[in-house]
Order: sequence, then C-alpha cells, then structure tokens
Amino acid sequence: MKALENIQSKIVSTEEATAKILQWKAEGQTVVFTNGCFDILHKGHVTYLAKAADLGAKLVVALNTDASVKALGKSPERPINPEDARLLVIASLQFVDLVVLFPEETPLEMILQLQPSVLVKGADYDPNETDQSNKKYIVGSEEVRKAGGSVAVIDLVAGFSTTAILSKR
Repeated sequence: MKALENIQSKIVSTEEATAKILQWKAEGQTVVFTNGCFDILHKGHVTYLAKAADLGAKLVVALNTDASVKALGKSPERPINPEDARLLVIASLQFVDLVVLFPEETPLEMILQLQPSVLVKGADYDPNETDQSNKKYIVGSEEVRKAGGSVAVIDLVAGFSTTAILSKR
C-alpha cells in the first residue's frame, strides 16, 4: 500500500470504526479513545497523542467536524484548517490507528457507539469529577467505566496550544 493510501485508510466512518474496534477487542487489544479539534497540529498535540497511544494497543481519535468546532465558540475564525485537512494530518501520525469525525459538541454519542477500553483527555480535565456541569468533567467517563473501561488524563505541554499559536499572529 502506498503511503498516502495507508494514511487515508485510517479515516473511517463511525460504522467502520465500530466494526474495527469490535475486531480489535475480540483479539484482546486495548482500544484507547480521545477526541478534539486538533486545528493546528503542534508539539503539544503530538506529545499528547503519543502518550495516549502508549496506554493501549490501538489509538482512535475522534475529530470535531467544522460545524462542531464553530459551535464550541472557540473563535469566529476557527477552525483554521478544514476537517478534511485535519483528518489527514492526524491520520498521518504513525501511532494513530483510526480517525473518525463527530458532528456533536461533545463526543458522548461516539463514545457510546465505539465503547473504548480507555478514554483519555488532557490534564486540564479531572477523571474523578462527577459533576457534568463542571468544566473539568470528562464527557463519557461514567459510561466508559460502567462498561468496564478506564479513564486517564495526560499532562499538557506548557506553552503549546492552538489558541496561543494564533495569538502570536
């Protein structure tokens, strides 16, 4: 398989992701799930995703659609890169096994559908927070635990964020 075809083969629909994850889990592999906009890929993103990948055998990244990024209210100019470009860039990372889009503001529906073994977010979230209205609450954490999975957080790389990069313009 050519390099670009290999990258593109990691970009899948929710249905394809579900089937692949069921296969991996049947093989006894731990499936790690994380999500985000990943608008301008930077050192913080790469470090975070690499550490997330280390928590299991397979890493699935759910990416906000352009419409859901806008709905999050990050900035009127966001996303900077359109979803097709963000999908390709994330899929090009060797430690990412699947990339899937989600249109909602939160990945809850995707998490319920995919049933990952491990749910991962950055350390700006709290895996022990149970108040869903708290900004530190990890969406899907209760559901993943009830299904027998675990929730983890990964330290962020100081000084690296898309917002910080854009503020330098």
